[in-house]
Amino acid sequence: MSEGHNRVPVKICGLTREGDVDAAVAAGADAVGFVLYPPSPRYVTPERAAELAERLPPFVTPVLLFVNAAPEQVAAAFARVSGALLQFHGDETPEQCWAASGAGQRPYLRAARIPAGASIDLAAFAKDYAQARGVLLDAQVEGYGGGGTTFDWSLVPRLPDTHLVLGGGLTPENVAGGIAALRPRCRTLSVDVSSGVEAAKGIKDAAKMRAFVAAVRSTAAAGAAAGAAADADRLASADAGDG
Repeated sequence: MSEGHNRVPVKICGLTREGDVDAAVAAGADAVGFVLYPPSPRYVTPERAAELAERLPPFVTPVLLFVNAAPEQVAAAFARVSGALLQFHGDETPEQCWAASGAGQRPYLRAARIPAGASIDLAAFAKDYAQARGVLLDAQVEGYGGGGTTFDWSLVPRLPDTHLVLGGGLTPENVAGGIAALRPRCRTLSVDVSSGVEAAKGIKDAAKMRAFVAAVRSTAAAGAAAGAAADADRLASADAGDG
């Protein structure tokens, strides 16, 4: 089992300042998110998102988060931010996501908001939004995310054909547990953090971002080492059988 197979990409969401974008990149983030939802304390305008995204180097993906936005608003914002991935985080239907994506011309994620102490049919949800690049799992809170609340990871069923993004209350301290719980249940796993690496809403903490990415990378490295050991054991057993 290779390290690439175990690698868990990291998205840091809700960035509003140039220095925070630079610090997220320096920490090793694979993607950074900009919230284009006016009621959010992390809101930035499409123009501001474009300014911040210009600071990103190649292979760090900008993500534009929308909540129940009109297709023309989505298209206009996407036109400003080259190479962006869209994230629909509201009550958008499959048809509305498809329309806002320009019939698939703009890649997108769909967020599944999971209520506390309850579950949703994630298999059916993933099937309904099969055109999405992946399903982002978040706790259902007032204000459509960013509340620093986790959900019960044991509620997530096996979804072997689905790309999952785990969000909702992740921190440098608990992300390893989330990865351990979810990675065996999906095709690939990524993680998404916002409030868990903040000094205040919309203000990121560079040390916390570094600690979060380091925790994710160390978990992936441990998984790769465990996989390599298991592969070696299987080869040794096979060789013994041949002898």
